Amino acid sequence: MYDGSAADKQQIQRGRRTKSMSLKTTVGITALAVLGCAAGAFYWLRARGEQPVPEVVSAEPPGFHEAPAAEKSAVAAAGTSPLPRESKKTTPPVDPGPLLKAGEVLEYTANVSKLNNVASLKLQVAGRGNFLGKSSWHLQAFAHTQNPLRMVFELDDQFDSYSDAGTLASLQYEMHLSERGQKVQSVQRMTATGQEPASEDATEARVLPGTRDPLGMMQYLRNVDWTKTPEVQSSVYDGHKLYDVRAKLAAASEQVNVPAGDYTASKIGIRVFDGGVEMKDASFTLYVTNNAARIPVLLEAVMPFATARVELLRAN
Repeated sequence: MYDGSAADKQQIQRGRRTKSMSLKTTVGITALAVLGCAAGAFYWLRARGEQPVPEVVSAEPPGFHEAPAAEKSAVAAAGTSPLPRESKKTTPPVDPGPLLKAGEVLEYTANVSKLNNVASLKLQVAGRGNFLGKSSWHLQAFAHTQNPLRMVFELDDQFDSYSDAGTLASLQYEMHLSERGQKVQSVQRMTATGQEPASEDATEARVLPGTRDPLGMMQYLRNVDWTKTPEVQSSVYDGHKLYDVRAKLAAASEQVNVPAGDYTASKIGIRVFDGGVEMKDASFTLYVTNNAARIPVLLEAVMPFATARVELLRAN
């Protein structure tokens, strides 16, 4: 984990070129940084939306090449994730369990305050390949508001992450947003040095070494063996700001009931720091199954303006 001074972090922040966003958007994306694009879209309860964005796999960016069939078959046959253990000098080790699998789809429903099924979320592993010479995973998330909330707050967003296969550090993060007649296409190439060239349709985002985006952070939390590593820390870039995220095991075994079924899960408390100061007005909790798959089955968030419960509907 990079441990630079506050001045260094401020300089990195000034070096990033990003699209301007409103304060409300920033709050929503903060939730995304914590919950891996699960709850954030549902906290943006503001008048947004136009025509729904088709939920399709977008074209791969220049520089991404899908892994050869032989390589994918070998991974499937082994029944394990290709994620190696990270260096203890940077972050705690990742347990290489059978977690990341090309084609995996996790579907969720979101309940906000006293309203049920106000939005749907889909997390999927689109594939594994080579991104600019690095082995990487293509991760995706799709968020849509549902009726009756959709009649007032129409939201159809898609997020794409290209994350390093070994560390899940972000290589490129994309936001394809459709909210109340406004469409935003943001493609940001991550760089810790400023020397990696960005393509014509991508913006350079200056981040700390090892920074993850929200989707990569979610998958990283799944890979942690919480019986051996009760606390982890990571920089997370949500497409607008750089945060410090700290996740700690709160309970080793909790019974969780969601539409997909009953599970025994580890309860993980998540804290977010902005510029070294903890966000005291928001709290987040993630429940990950204790079985081999370690599926995120429940995401809870308490925000100043709403509470949310994002529950697993089905896993494919």
